[in-house]
Amino acid sequence: MKRAIVSRPGHNGKRLAVLVPVVLTVSVFLLFLAGCRQDRASGTEENKVPKIGFIYETMTVQRWQRDRDIFVAKAEKLGAEVIVKNAYEDSDRQREIGIEMINQGVDVLVIVAYDKDSLKDLVRYAHNRNVRVIAYDRMIRDVDIDFYISFDSTEVGRLMGKAAVEKVHEGNYLILNGTERDNNSFMLNEGYYSVLRPYIETGAISVIGETWIDDWRTEGSYEFVSRILNSGQKVDAIIAANDQLAEGAITALSENRLAGEVFVTGQDAELGACRRIVEGTQGCTVYKPISVLAEGAAEIAVKMAEGRDTGPHEIISNGEYEIPCKIYRPILVTGENIDDTVIKDGFFTAEQVYRNVR
Repeated sequence: MKRAIVSRPGHNGKRLAVLVPVVLTVSVFLLFLAGCRQDRASGTEENKVPKIGFIYETMTVQRWQRDRDIFVAKAEKLGAEVIVKNAYEDSDRQREIGIEMINQGVDVLVIVAYDKDSLKDLVRYAHNRNVRVIAYDRMIRDVDIDFYISFDSTEVGRLMGKAAVEKVHEGNYLILNGTERDNNSFMLNEGYYSVLRPYIETGAISVIGETWIDDWRTEGSYEFVSRILNSGQKVDAIIAANDQLAEGAITALSENRLAGEVFVTGQDAELGACRRIVEGTQGCTVYKPISVLAEGAAEIAVKMAEGRDTGPHEIISNGEYEIPCKIYRPILVTGENIDDTVIKDGFFTAEQVYRNVR
């Protein structure tokens, strides 16, 4: 404690210097400092910038680049800082990135899972450090994640199957499923089989070949379809689970002079797929308005980071747990409605889509 020097008369008449506590003055000063510290602390807390980590599984799929850009723009507009990293189709790398982001102080992890079953330890690590986890577009299975946001993949598959049987209600079908590591692949499969099954049971449709293609590779679908065609089997329709698989299938059909003769589905409304639709080589794709998904996810992530209520939601099972979710509906795109869907929404311009046919 600081002391002040004062003087008073001594017994011999001389004035003596003595030290006395300046208790009141120092107490007031300390209270003032404490008040300042409290004001600064509360101000720091109030002005804390939400920090969000966004982990992709790959950037080789065209749509993920769009998701990333829209998500980051929206989150930053809402006042958040976003760290984005690509795992390059590597589950171990996704876990490493997640741990790194958590240790850097993120409040929320948003993950496009490469493998639906490989991230349980990362989710538990996050929760042990009070970090929330959102599964973006792809479900993380059998662990208590905080939120799932996606389009209805079962409905995507149903739209594919419905479009196919309306054009080809009898004949030989090939089915090109996505990777078995992606939970969406199974939901898509459930969707199109819900439409195909009655036709299969009556014998109108025969599935003469079906495969699961690792990492959604165009090369995998090309090789599978080429092998079937080279065996001499007739193919009337191909249900390809996304536009990359459709591209591989159509390349194989083109080499056998069958492009445009065989109905081919897809999803994601990639630019190449939209061009193939207006050119007549791909029958349909499924459009998922990415801005709705990415902006919706950004809003939920920021609310979570700030400790706010995320609002009304549905519930979905991820196998072992019931997970809060927000599910959006997809839109079938054909040559008949492409102008009123992807072009009208500004997803692509008419010049981009019709470049090869005008």
